Amino acid sequence: MPTATTSDGIQIYYEDVGQGEPALLLMTAWCMSHSLYRHLFPQCAAHRRTLTLDWRGHGQSEVPQEDFGAEGLVKDALAVIEASGVSQVIPVSASHSGWITVELRRLLGDRVPKVINTDWPILPPPQPYMDLVHALGTPETWEQARATLFDIWLEGVDNPEVISFVRDEMASYGADTWLRSGRVIGSNYATGGYPLQALSSLNPNIPVLHIYSQPPDEDYLQAQLDFAAANPWFHVHRLAAHSHFPTLEVADEIAEVIEQFVTA
Repeated sequence: MPTATTSDGIQIYYEDVGQGEPALLLMTAWCMSHSLYRHLFPQCAAHRRTLTLDWRGHGQSEVPQEDFGAEGLVKDALAVIEASGVSQVIPVSASHSGWITVELRRLLGDRVPKVINTDWPILPPPQPYMDLVHALGTPETWEQARATLFDIWLEGVDNPEVISFVRDEMASYGADTWLRSGRVIGSNYATGGYPLQALSSLNPNIPVLHIYSQPPDEDYLQAQLDFAAANPWFHVHRLAAHSHFPTLEVADEIAEVIEQFVTA
């Protein structure tokens, strides 16, 4: 599979399958590889050209010597887009890589006609959540914060693939990566507000789809439906999944919803 070289010289692993634009760019969250999309990638590629990548310091991409933050991930995505030669691309994020979708639209303009976010905590976060993010970025507390996140993500989950993904793959990343994730996520909230604020700041607004499974409570869905009613550019779809990792559970449903949104 090909690699792309970023503007600061980092080698980024990516995969590129299928035909037709706009292409999709599947982007993972922190502390995971593109294996998050092991089911979704081929299903999307059956409809249109689909790319996915490993962020720097993740999976099969190069581990940089220097520290990096969200700006490094933006460089990774840009390098893959340019190396692939796609004219138009719709970024598909997992969780907090949603911040990268916002920056790609700002930087590339009409080359990013729509964006899709999956399981991004998109409404104003409660203080206990922000406390957990802060603890994840703190050397003395990151490990306990990670354990708390794992417990939250796996509560009531009996899917062996999801459990293995969290307990084996995500747990394989060490202190440096998890601490960095906490610092960067906290910084994103501090500078960008909560996700719907960041998406609303795009001028002009473009179609945005939020696909999610967690949390399952009706108030969370209704708040998004109310926002969509007042902001026709925003769309939401709740998935029939039971974990924070719906691409491992209901890839067929996600692929169908994505294709409907892209072609609408």
